[in-house]
Amino acid sequence: EVQLQASGGGLVQPGGSLRLSCAASGFSLDDKAIGWFRQAPGKEREGVSAISSSDGSRWYADTVKGRFTISADASKNTVYLQMNSLKPEDTAVYYCAAGGYWVQSALARRTEAPAHDYHYWGQGTQVTVSS
Repeated sequence: EVQLQASGGGLVQPGGSLRLSCAASGFSLDDKAIGWFRQAPGKEREGVSAISSSDGSRWYADTVKGRFTISADASKNTVYLQMNSLKPEDTAVYYCAAGGYWVQSALARRTEAPAHDYHYWGQGTQVTVSS
């Protein structure tokens, strides 16, 4: 059974950092790409970042480039999202999701894969950036 467990959210001041984790089970990170999405109250879900461990390709939304870093630890079957220089507008529920061929293909072209290409979703973790 494929499962994704997101964790690491919390309350942080503007300019601070958090590291989110997405622990995967039921599959290998080499077989699927992992993406992070977020949804703020009253706003649509948006893609944040994604990684394909099979070839190392990564994608970042323009709003987080230079501040967020996605990485994967194959030994722990876990993907991380290091978030630095956090801003109040980063406040949202963050979700991780897993997708196969279509997501991996998009990442290989350094483009964003739409949410509907991700077939498995974890529960969200709340990130609040506030002073």
